[in-house]
Amino acid sequence: MIEREVKLAFADADTARAALRTAGAAPLRARRLQRDTIYDTPDSRLRTAGRVLRLRDDGGQAFVTLKGPVQQGSMKVREEQESAVEDAGVLAAVFDVLGLQPAFLYEKYREEFTLAGAVVALDETPVGVYMEIEGAEAAILEVTRALGRTPRDFNRDSYRAIFLASQTGTGAPVRDMVFPRA
Repeated sequence: MIEREVKLAFADADTARAALRTAGAAPLRARRLQRDTIYDTPDSRLRTAGRVLRLRDDGGQAFVTLKGPVQQGSMKVREEQESAVEDAGVLAAVFDVLGLQPAFLYEKYREEFTLAGAVVALDETPVGVYMEIEGAEAAILEVTRALGRTPRDFNRDSYRAIFLASQTGTGAPVRDMVFPRA
């Protein structure tokens, strides 16, 4: 399957929700915590090849995803294979035996909407609020216009890249993008 998506940054979740209401988006999935773990070899062979192996805990459901290299263009386009997993812990143990290790963990609160044939995810992350629009190119462009934005606002970066950019010059140790623990 080919995945096509873009991210749009928003000042805060309330502003993003208001934009979605104004555009006429319909709720799809309620807000929940997603914990995504990216796995790689000790020598980062997958990342070097532009590939991503992700194990996602999505509010009690688990999914494994393999993504291919990003293609050139104004939108993020890449091959994606995804499947539900009955037990994420078992798959994590399999990855360990295969020599794969957690390379990056990131958390976000996500709620999803539909608009113009696209899926729009509102993501509240430790480093900002983003709307991730996924679908056909025409649908992404239509949603972008409905939100009062333009393709100049597109961000094709991964959450890992956004997180690393947010850490530049802070002197903070860079490891994972997670919410502070109480």
